[in-house]
Amino acid sequence: MVASEDQKFPEHSGFDVEAIEKAYALNQHNHKVRGASTISQQVAKNLFLWPGRSYFRKGLEACFTVLIERLWPKRRILEIYLNVAEFGVGTYGAEAAAERFFHKPPPAHARRRRVLAAVLPNPEHFSAAAPSRYVQQRREWILANAGARGAGNAAGNRRLSDQAPLTLRSRSRISGISNMARF
Repeated sequence: MVASEDQKFPEHSGFDVEAIEKAYALNQHNHKVRGASTISQQVAKNLFLWPGRSYFRKGLEACFTVLIERLWPKRRILEIYLNVAEFGVGTYGAEAAAERFFHKPPPAHARRRRVLAAVLPNPEHFSAAAPSRYVQQRREWILANAGARGAGNAAGNRRLSDQAPLTLRSRSRISGISNMARF
């Protein structure tokens, strides 16, 4: 997920200033808005705020992001993110997504994990169950990017992966069922 959503996650303190500057420059000339939210910012939004775009909500998100980064280790932030991210309409969390799209607990197979990561920019538009050509290409980009980032950031990746497996909870807006799994 880190390779897909926030390549600098192990290094930054909640905000990727370079990505924000790039998004700002692109957004000055395009009608389609490009975001630059980090995993920490997405956790703040998904846990404490409402969907939508406004400067007020973004300001609150920034405040919550600072608190999250100060209070939780990166590993906890990633664990929360994997449990609250929307992977499809009404499907929240990696375990619920794996159950819905693959009819199995979180996939051990790297290709399936990357398909889930590939739909995250827009889970209401892209499908993990029937990945489009774009999702398949993005999955391959994630694979290549994960390898490149892993080589360049071994210490940060070790801090995230050398611990016990992340705990994932399954939940669906419709059923409200909660299950535990190790990822």
